[in-house]
Amino acid sequence: MSRYFVSRAVQTIFTLAVMSLVVFLLIGLMPGDPIDLMISGDPNMKSEDAARLRAAYGLDRPLLERYLAWAGEAVQGNFGYSRSFGQPVLTILWPRLLNTLLLAGSAFVLSVAIALPLGIWAAAHPRSRADYLINLFCFAGISTPPFWLALLLITLFAVFLGWLPAGGMAYPRPDTPWSVALAEQLRHLVLPVVTLTLVQLGPYTRFMRGAMIEALRQDYVRTARAKGAPERTVLWRHAFANALAPVLTILALSFGGLFSGAVITETMFAWPGMGKAIYQAILENDYNLALVGLLLATAATIAGNLLADLGYAWVDPRVSLAADQP
Repeated sequence: MSRYFVSRAVQTIFTLAVMSLVVFLLIGLMPGDPIDLMISGDPNMKSEDAARLRAAYGLDRPLLERYLAWAGEAVQGNFGYSRSFGQPVLTILWPRLLNTLLLAGSAFVLSVAIALPLGIWAAAHPRSRADYLINLFCFAGISTPPFWLALLLITLFAVFLGWLPAGGMAYPRPDTPWSVALAEQLRHLVLPVVTLTLVQLGPYTRFMRGAMIEALRQDYVRTARAKGAPERTVLWRHAFANALAPVLTILALSFGGLFSGAVITETMFAWPGMGKAIYQAILENDYNLALVGLLLATAATIAGNLLADLGYAWVDPRVSLAADQP
């Protein structure tokens, strides 16, 4: 087991190093740089001043040399400053990472808790009225654009009914009771969490239904039924344990993608999270902020894959994490 984790740690470091190089080169090849934005904001800036600024920021050096300089500082824990905010990158990203974890994590847990039982029920009652309704709901969720769903929810619950805020995040005063602050935070969290949950619910349910139908066709399920095992035992102890393994891969990949892929939801509801920060950093040529944000998203995806591997070993005793296994 320890050899396995050492191997995964080496793979993670190598992946993050390659990813940082690729992202740095892609951002560096984008047209324009921060100095061009300064020139557009101040047409009276002289070319000599622009050249001095490029030299001061190191923008006049080759891309590979700039990357090596950045990587040397990053190894020491210095990821640079955000040009847009004028603060260290980690100072900017850390609270946004927590906000995204709160939003995406809540939606992920809620969608999984709903999708897995729905998929199992639909697979256990194929071609029934409930199965058709579940499939219709799933296809509607998959086909609905997230921004349009967000607009519908804002229009209904914030504009017409006035039950919930249209967006933003609650910032209670220090003297506010914790119960009131928590309730206000939950009110701001409801609409974005519901939007992300509905977007993820359809694919998760369909994957669970497909995996369960495949598992219910296996010989060991027919054998268990022939021995007189209750249907509940057949579904949960035999079929579900084997059907969960392929679904774990989908859940792990989607969980990592939530840290950078929730940009539409975060933008629609003005939620200060990672996705919105990365998007704005790319638009504003904020190299350090965009690079570190994308690396954190990559690390989240790698962590999701590691959790999926551990989940395989948990649900299937035949899977071994020993490094000497093929």
